[in-house]
Amino acid sequence: MGNAFDCMPKKGPAGGIRSRSKQSSKSRSQRKMAASEEELLHRQALAVAIQQHQLSQRFEGSMSRRIGSTSSRRRDLPDSIANGKLHPVSLENLETKKIILVHGEGFGAWCWYKTLSLLEEVGLIPIALDLKGSGIDLTDPNSVTTLENYSKPLTDYLHSLPDDEKVILVGHSFGGASVSYALECYPKKISKAVFLSATMVLDGQKPFDVFSDKLSSAEVFLKESQFLVYGNGRDKPPTGLMFDKQQIKGLYFNQSPSKDIALAAVSMRPIPLAPIMEKLSLTPENYGTAKRFFIQTLDDHMLSPDVQEKLVRDNPPHGIYKIKGSDHCPFFSRPQALNKILLEIAQLP
Repeated sequence: MGNAFDCMPKKGPAGGIRSRSKQSSKSRSQRKMAASEEELLHRQALAVAIQQHQLSQRFEGSMSRRIGSTSSRRRDLPDSIANGKLHPVSLENLETKKIILVHGEGFGAWCWYKTLSLLEEVGLIPIALDLKGSGIDLTDPNSVTTLENYSKPLTDYLHSLPDDEKVILVGHSFGGASVSYALECYPKKISKAVFLSATMVLDGQKPFDVFSDKLSSAEVFLKESQFLVYGNGRDKPPTGLMFDKQQIKGLYFNQSPSKDIALAAVSMRPIPLAPIMEKLSLTPENYGTAKRFFIQTLDDHMLSPDVQEKLVRDNPPHGIYKIKGSDHCPFFSRPQALNKILLEIAQLP
């Protein structure tokens, strides 16, 4: 934000105001050109990423899985995925073919391009949404002040479904909070909920609490963090969060291909801060009725394996899967392994 007096006409010779107006028009044209160039770069990066992905379809790394019950006892099941084998996909008896992909903080629907392609190839119907202020949604992230508002594209979609139709939700990272919120609002329209290295919080817990080991406590973070965005001015509370490019690469993409890191660099947007700091209200009657699954990423620098293990210990899901060698974004670093797990979950009764 600049000084308001800078916008006032200066005293001077005739034509001075017109000159200032021309400069302003030129400045606006330059900003529009820069925005157009960034959008073109985004499209080019995505096109290259898709092309290279299609040329290199292969099994990426080993992956093990284990299924548990909602009790503290767990049992290991035969590993049909670690050896590269997967039972044929049967679409006939599926409760639903629709899989709704919910991105994490700073991301958008664009991050799921590999997963969309892989799921469509077997006949499923994946749908990736942009949450408020994310992806190509035009909302200013600084104006998103509640989890309800942030998650509105997801809840609007669920609200529009016929009463007899269900979907599978997949939430990545902070997208897990939106999935939890949706479970509380529309439990009867959700067949299964998958938390992908995500904020699978308890009732009364803030999503930020999940990241506190990496980002420090909320109180300290809000006072000292250099990554805060002050959309309403430095004299007002912070409205967003944005890591620098090196920080993002180290936290999110330590195993991801360089082409996907380049795509993220031109596509990620500031993260609305208020929804991350909001306590969720989750009830056994709604949230508690859902079949939840958690996918752990074992080379994750953003949400460490220890933190993920604590999440599933404190809030046991129906099933737990693990992806070896994956950073925080397996849709980039281990898309084939992620796809196999999602197919497995879709076929479970």
